[in-house]
Amino acid sequence: MTRSTSRNGLPPVALIGLGVLLLVLVGLSWWMGQLSYSWLPVQASTAAPLVDGLFSFETAIGTFVFGGVVAAMALTLLFHRAEKYDMSDAEPIEGNTRLEIAWTVIPLVLVMGIAIYSVQVNTRLDELGPMEHIHLGNRAEELSGRSGAAPLDPGTLEVVARQWSWEFRYPNPKGGGTPVSSSELHLPLGERTTLRLASEDVLHGFYVPAFRLKQDIIPGRVIPLAVTPTREGRYSLRDSQFSGTWFAANQSVVVVESPDAYAAWLKQAASQPLVAAPNRATDEFSQRSRQRNPGWATVPPAPPPMVHDPGTDALPNDARP
Repeated sequence: MTRSTSRNGLPPVALIGLGVLLLVLVGLSWWMGQLSYSWLPVQASTAAPLVDGLFSFETAIGTFVFGGVVAAMALTLLFHRAEKYDMSDAEPIEGNTRLEIAWTVIPLVLVMGIAIYSVQVNTRLDELGPMEHIHLGNRAEELSGRSGAAPLDPGTLEVVARQWSWEFRYPNPKGGGTPVSSSELHLPLGERTTLRLASEDVLHGFYVPAFRLKQDIIPGRVIPLAVTPTREGRYSLRDSQFSGTWFAANQSVVVVESPDAYAAWLKQAASQPLVAAPNRATDEFSQRSRQRNPGWATVPPAPPPMVHDPGTDALPNDARP
């Protein structure tokens, strides 16, 4: 007697086992997708939930594929291995058309699903904060802080990257042409703010993990980047591009506060005199230059920016849940 088989040639027990395996893989993939949210910093902008949703979806898909491959390997080792002393050659068999169709269609569906979801997320991100590169004709005209010309528009802030420091310029609350500057980026909670990113020397990267936003800052261009913070706190700002010796120290803080607190801080900062911002690159370069053997050659850091508010490193970071 032969065992009863289904129409596709698999015994009923094998079909049941395959169904149970698929259910386990789907459940495991969903669990890993939900767990992936805890691997990331807190969501502090309108862009963060979109990026996290895509990351969770891709994590779930990756878990499903990885689990399926491991399960196929385990089943092969357990049920289709040769006998201990079997030294004969394997039996040549022809391809399985259904199996070939399955392993072609399933990856196609998964890849197309990721692609469609990614396009939707990127379209939504572009609506929240379009990133357009504007070539500079005259830098002094484009960056008001260097020309002292037209005041900044309300809701627009300038971000200037250097080797190796950040400077942030805000509209003067008194309506003057000279902007208020700081070494920390202050943003009002729940308000869309346009950042005008510019570099004074080489390629830099504006990266705030809690915002899920990263934008290269290209010399010779001003790049608008819109952001809407959704959570009060202090969050890390990093230079995500290798811009020279002390690029790892080129970090700052993004302070998200209520609109009233932001207005009060801006008014208070505008009344302060300009002071040199703390700059780790300048300090370390100066110390190394005084040594008998200063080591490898490097670009001298730009002078620390003169700011109204130099900020502080004493307060904790709120990026973790």
